[in-house]
Amino acid sequence: MDHSGNNAAMHGKWATFFAMIATSVVTMFVLTYFNSWQIDHNFFSQTRMWMALIMGCAMIVVMLGFMWGMYRSRTTKLLVVVGAFAMGGVFLTLVRSQDTVDDTAWMKAMIPHHSIAVLTSARANISDPRVRQLADAIIEAQVKEIEEMKLLIADIEANGELGDGKPIPARSTQLTPALKAEAEAAAARTSALRPGPQQGL
Repeated sequence: MDHSGNNAAMHGKWATFFAMIATSVVTMFVLTYFNSWQIDHNFFSQTRMWMALIMGCAMIVVMLGFMWGMYRSRTTKLLVVVGAFAMGGVFLTLVRSQDTVDDTAWMKAMIPHHSIAVLTSARANISDPRVRQLADAIIEAQVKEIEEMKLLIADIEANGELGDGKPIPARSTQLTPALKAEAEAAAARTSALRPGPQQGL
C-alpha cells in the first residue's frame, strides 16, 4: 500500500478545502460593499473583515459536516472543528470589543455603513409622506456625516490627531465652509435621484 501517495492525496484535499474557505471569506468581504451608495464610500472596514472571518469559521464547521466522510482522520477533523470555534471566538471578541479600531479605522468603517443608509433611504418604495420625510432627513444627515468623516480622515492622516494639550474644537466649529460646501453638493447629487414626498410612491 502506498501510504505516501495516500497522505499526499489527503493533504491535497485539505488544501483544496481551506482554499475554498479562504476564497469564500474574501468573496463575502467584497460583497458586503455592493450595497454602498457611491463607490468612493468604500473604505476598508476592520469590523467587516472580522465578520467575514467569523462566517468563514462557521463555513469550516458546516462544510466539514457535509464532507465528513471525505477525510479519514477523525482526530484531524475534530482539531479543525475546535480550531474553527476558537478562531471564531477570537474574531467575535474583536468585533464586540472594537479593541483594534482607532479614530480613522472607526470612520472608515462608518462611512460604508452610512452609505447603506443613504442607498436604502433613497431607493425604498416609500409612500407615506411622513416616512418619506424621515428618509430624506436620514439621507441629509448621513451624507453630511460621510463628508465630514472623509475630511477628518484626510486631516488626521496628514496632520495627526488632536490631543496632547491641543484645544479640541466643538463639533459645530469643525464644520468649515469647505465641508459645508462638499456636504451640500453631495446632498444635491442625492436629492436628484430620490423621489420627493409629494410624488407619492
